[in-house]
Amino acid sequence: MIGSQKEMDILFEIYKDSRTVFKINDIALLLDSNDRLLYQKLNKLVKKGKLLNIRKGIYAKEGYKAEELACLLYTPTYISLGYVLQRSGVVFQYDSAITNVSYLNREIYVNGQSIQYRQVKREILLNTSGIVNRNNINMATPERAFLDTLYLNGFFYFDNINPLNINKIYELLPLYDSSKLIRETEKILAKNE
Repeated sequence: MIGSQKEMDILFEIYKDSRTVFKINDIALLLDSNDRLLYQKLNKLVKKGKLLNIRKGIYAKEGYKAEELACLLYTPTYISLGYVLQRSGVVFQYDSAITNVSYLNREIYVNGQSIQYRQVKREILLNTSGIVNRNNINMATPERAFLDTLYLNGFFYFDNINPLNINKIYELLPLYDSSKLIRETEKILAKNE
């Protein structure tokens, strides 16, 4: 037995929402509630196995999306770098870490999943060019991930730049305001011609 009608209502609203990961404030807004006992009610649901408490103040549905968690933990942030480049066929070496661009440098582990954050200047982070939001996950396009990687590493070996749209790369380059990045990008693209 799940418990009170209030607990069932909370679960119904959470599972009805498309998100899989929530901060406690998200749940309060979802319920249109300023219930001071919400934290205790959520913890009862966690103890009963109906909800996960994956970090302090962060709750999730069973089978939550790790990418969504990565975008929720430290905001603003977006998934980029190796994670995007692997999935787009630009980098072949596999790494299970979810790599993000954010306002801080940090690596955390949640349920065995590595989530890495790399810091960039505020102007770059807040510019949404080349970032797509799908299902509550902010993710860089392969072109933006390519530039983020060069910007943060200075030099990087890319296995295959054929999947990248060169025109999009040049459209995004001014966002970084870096002559060094422009030179390195042109050098890499020239090798591929």
